[in-house]
Amino acid sequence: MEHTPFQIEGEDRPGRWLITCDHATNHVPGFVGGGGLGIADEDMGRHIAYDVGAAGVTRAIAKALDAPAILSDFSRLVIDPNRGEDDPTLVMQLYDGTIIPANRGVTDAQVAERLDRLYRPYHQAYERLAGRPGTLIVAIHSFTPQLRGRAPRPWHVGVLYAPQDARFSAPLIARLRAEPDLCVGENQPYLGHLPGDSIDRHALRPGRHNTLIELRNDLIGTEAEQRAWGRRLARLLDEVRSQGQF
Repeated sequence: MEHTPFQIEGEDRPGRWLITCDHATNHVPGFVGGGGLGIADEDMGRHIAYDVGAAGVTRAIAKALDAPAILSDFSRLVIDPNRGEDDPTLVMQLYDGTIIPANRGVTDAQVAERLDRLYRPYHQAYERLAGRPGTLIVAIHSFTPQLRGRAPRPWHVGVLYAPQDARFSAPLIARLRAEPDLCVGENQPYLGHLPGDSIDRHALRPGRHNTLIELRNDLIGTEAEQRAWGRRLARLLDEVRSQGQF
């Protein structure tokens, strides 16, 4: 049975939002390394393989906003849907100190197969959902509290955006910073734009309103935490939308 490289929830929901999760799962399809990448289960459970907790938050936000969600169903280590097709990090061979054996010496033909069977179908479905009139895209990601050998990351939540489009992200950052219990990063822990990434492809180029939210993954490790953050973010997102021209 052919693996479906994405999941869609609530496609018929009327909300104008599209909630996305590029790194929802650590699944490795059978056609890639027989269903494994040659690394330990412990590593497959880390942030290098997927965005821990992000899928649950995505589903909770989408449900609270009565909006559709799209989630990938393949590990970012197989091929990263949040990179352009010509990005050198599209298929990672080393990530946060872990060598990825199945990607060492990966051939052009193998990359092309992953593009055709996983990456491109995901983006085709993403674009179909994003194409509804007036769609506002919210991309949900998570980050590890500390990379190996690096300083701890203090932020609870980060909002990422491209310099050319802070229309929604700027008021969202201000609203999050009004919450007394949150340490909020602006384009932290990463810069907010890579040419060819999902937001560039589906929001910036067609001019759709957008933002990208990063949550520290130790805050969303349980289903209860994911639901709580999802409901909280949905409320804040809707406040920003209703108070602005979106």
